[in-house]
Amino acid sequence: MTAPEIQIRPTGPEDWERVRDLRLEALADTPGAFGDTLPEARAQSEAYWRARAGRGTTPGRTGVAAIHGGRWVGTMAGVIEAEAGALLVSVYITPAYRGRTLGVTGALLRAVEDWARTVGDTLSLHVHADNARARAFYEREGFHVTGREFPETAISTRQLEMLKRL
Repeated sequence: MTAPEIQIRPTGPEDWERVRDLRLEALADTPGAFGDTLPEARAQSEAYWRARAGRGTTPGRTGVAAIHGGRWVGTMAGVIEAEAGALLVSVYITPAYRGRTLGVTGALLRAVEDWARTVGDTLSLHVHADNARARAFYEREGFHVTGREFPETAISTRQLEMLKRL
């Protein structure tokens, strides 16, 4: 018997509990890496989580999940910002699924890039300046640092903008 393949698919409002659980895992795993905190996320309503999960089916946005054997192991999303155009956000991969072996991160990124091509010819992201592993992944995938930086906030460290021409 072979191991189940990684499935990549858009999220919908009906996935709200899985989206919530993966976000809570992300916030517990890497506090300060996202725009909210674990206590803030825990306090959100079902309606909030349904809307967040609905990114995968909302015009102008995308949200995709990686699923392995029924377990949600990663997520990425994309939004359109006035200045940046298509922007990659909410990147999280369960620790056991990180790295090149299973290809979860790359598969999620390809799904977001496919969406980004429908709205423009670039995809940008903000990566924490001290996250060398993430920066190296994005560089291997064709992103480059633009020189724009975003200052440290109460929640996150200094971030660098990276851009990829699609």
